[in-house]
Amino acid sequence: MQAMILAAGMGKRLGEYTDDNTKCMVRIGGTTLIDRMLNNLTRHEISRIILVVGYKGEKVKSYVGSSWNGVKIIYVENPIYDKTNNIYSLYLARHLLLEEETLLLESDLIFSSDVLPRIINDSWASLVLVSRFQSWMNGTVVRIDKHRRIKEFVSGGNFSFQKVEKYFKTVNIYKFSVDFSKNKCLPFLEAYLKSIGYNEYYEQVLSVINFLDNGELRACVLDEKDLWYEIDDKQDLDDAEILFSSEEEKLEKIQNRFGGYWRYPGLTDFCYLVNPFFPNRRLLEELRSNFDILLSEYPSGIDVQNLLASKLFNTSKEYIVTGNGAAELINIIMKKTGIITGFVTPTFNEYHQRIEKKSAKFYNPDNMDFRYGIDELKEFSKGLSRLVLINPDNPSGNFIEKKDVLKLLEYFLTKGIQLILDESFVDFSTEGEEDTLIADAILKTFPNLIVIKSISKSYGIPGLRLGVAASSNIAYLDEIKRGLSIWNINSLAEFFLQIISKYKDKYVNACRKIVRERKRFCSELSVIPQIRAIPSQANFVTCEILGGMTATEFTRALLIKHGVFIKDLTGKLGIPNNKQYIRLAIRNKLDNNKLVAAIKQELLA
Repeated sequence: MQAMILAAGMGKRLGEYTDDNTKCMVRIGGTTLIDRMLNNLTRHEISRIILVVGYKGEKVKSYVGSSWNGVKIIYVENPIYDKTNNIYSLYLARHLLLEEETLLLESDLIFSSDVLPRIINDSWASLVLVSRFQSWMNGTVVRIDKHRRIKEFVSGGNFSFQKVEKYFKTVNIYKFSVDFSKNKCLPFLEAYLKSIGYNEYYEQVLSVINFLDNGELRACVLDEKDLWYEIDDKQDLDDAEILFSSEEEKLEKIQNRFGGYWRYPGLTDFCYLVNPFFPNRRLLEELRSNFDILLSEYPSGIDVQNLLASKLFNTSKEYIVTGNGAAELINIIMKKTGIITGFVTPTFNEYHQRIEKKSAKFYNPDNMDFRYGIDELKEFSKGLSRLVLINPDNPSGNFIEKKDVLKLLEYFLTKGIQLILDESFVDFSTEGEEDTLIADAILKTFPNLIVIKSISKSYGIPGLRLGVAASSNIAYLDEIKRGLSIWNINSLAEFFLQIISKYKDKYVNACRKIVRERKRFCSELSVIPQIRAIPSQANFVTCEILGGMTATEFTRALLIKHGVFIKDLTGKLGIPNNKQYIRLAIRNKLDNNKLVAAIKQELLA
């Protein structure tokens, strides 16, 4: 078997990365694509490798040379690479296809070592390597039947997003028998070139062959764990850097993304905190049905957004302001300088990182569960202008009951101290929404109170970026509003606020599901002696790792071996240096059982 790599293209979409380099010379993790591909190929019984070059071809030839790991390299040149596409590159090497069974590859691919054996060891003579369609993919896809026959090649305008669950993406690795090349591929290739032209793709030829003679080509389907990526642009390059990074680097790179994990198939996110039981199907259908108009229309201004938020929380419009996620509001609120602000640690970094270090005071509870109540907060508050209280706290899950928070507010009112109360997780407490302080009577009584709530977390819509701040201090809210742009909320988020009241009972039920699943999940964790779960009233649970494994080692092992991403609390302010803590999001039962199984495998082995 020989291999043929098409590497003539200019790779314009990679911008500066291909200004003086062909695409196959781009580096991922310090190694060029062509290095990775040639090393992968030469692990197998490959008689020779044919490289079709064009743009910066001399660089490729100089770099690769006449052999690689003892395997002979033959070059074919495409002199009009800037006017043609891969169909012409294949045509130029057509005579070589007749000499031996051929693996055909595109040079802009990166793949793990377990990919090539799938197609090489498959007994079918002529194959198209495919992978189940994922959201990051683009280009030609196929539909296949249970016998792996290709029912249809689908590209361009024929692609239907309503049928994606039936699609398999072509990986751009093929196996052609000599008979297939001689009697099917080359005759159709020549005819297509003469009638259509050189600036086309050879997949179109395969599509015609398949249509006329269904059964000659079969699909070879990759396992979901088989890693591969096609490098077309800078985003692809960035994503592939993570997928193909070393075990030591992968965790840090994933952590530094802060989201966007839909690009990484097989990754289950137990780090970021959302509601897995909401939105419900009906709400999603209503959002989808209005997507076109929402995408093409401007959202309303801030007054309308605040009116919608006030309807959701049953409070006065004057007492509430809507933000592009709670993070936008936190940034504005914490910008005031010269105000001594208190924080309980460990806590959500977004608050204390927004102020000058000299203006921050920290209280760290002197116990292994990071528990505290209002007596400790009263004592700590001496000399403070304001206190930030996350309730339930993140990451500890510590919760102060509503009656006690009101007592703290009464005390702070006499001392002239402002309480910034973050209720992003309060709906997951045992009493749920009954524990909120977003109520006109409470806000009026305590003008020193400002409540912040992330709608994104509790309502399961982090992609819409919604949050609110509530207070009866109108002058204070006006300051916040002045820091917002006129269209800080997009139309889809506004529409969510418009319709959410219809689904409030479904939301309450979803929060109750979290409470029940949290209890079950913690019970499952309790039988593992090497892990200690800290009681929580949120949609997450923080655990101490016992028995010698560090939190970072454990986090990395779950990511690399099990595709599970958790929050490593190592180095977080307030976490003891000699202790190992992690935070686990509460997801649905299926996902949580997967996590428990992975934890047992790593800690009980």
